[in-house]
Amino acid sequence: MMIMNSTILLKLGAAPFHFWFPEIIEGLNWFNSLILMTWQKIAPMMILSYTMKLNHFIYMIIIMSTFIGSIGGLNQINIQKILAYSSINHIGWMLSSFIINDIIWIDYFLIYSFISLSIILMFNKFNIFMLNQLFMMINNLYMIKYFMLMNMLSLGGLPPFLGFLPKWIIIQNLSNNNFLLITFMIMMSLITLFFYLRISYSSMMINNNELNFLMIMNKNNYNNLMINLTSFISINGLILYSIFMNFY
Repeated sequence: MMIMNSTILLKLGAAPFHFWFPEIIEGLNWFNSLILMTWQKIAPMMILSYTMKLNHFIYMIIIMSTFIGSIGGLNQINIQKILAYSSINHIGWMLSSFIINDIIWIDYFLIYSFISLSIILMFNKFNIFMLNQLFMMINNLYMIKYFMLMNMLSLGGLPPFLGFLPKWIIIQNLSNNNFLLITFMIMMSLITLFFYLRISYSSMMINNNELNFLMIMNKNNYNNLMINLTSFISINGLILYSIFMNFY
């Protein structure tokens, strides 16, 4: 059973079977990267939900995924690799949801996929692959820049954004019986949040009006309805969810 789970975890890209994941995703376009980070995870996660038994091996995978996913993204300048390591960190959180029940990972996965879609729509629209391209975005596109950076903070799990909701659910359910594990996972998420905050701070502080030759920007077409809608839900989703739950 451990060997079978290891092969599934390899396909999932969980640590320590993750080495192929950042390297492959670096050479893909944004929509293929989105498929690799989201759609490809559905089948392995469903199989694991039926076959996985909680033991020391699974706890080791959770710890290593959250640790490597956090540390690996610190020194990266390629945004695809940063999102790949962030995905590895999120895999650790999704696997930890199996400790609670077999359903919570679906909620986590849907929210993670939605936020990833929102971010990748913007990166694909402006042809951004490297951090220096993000820093050199034209200043009068401040709303797009704001949406992009707030979405990245949401992906990192910063409250009050939507990305905090699935982590909040897992923290509440694991804090009583698995306090040390959830404490470690929160600490690793803080590291992930650190490099997102570093990117956000640098992007907001660095002003550059020059157009990078790799970036394709259309000033008259940046107000894209899909980008605005997904970004609005990603940024305000937790607040909307709280209001909805208060009424029902």
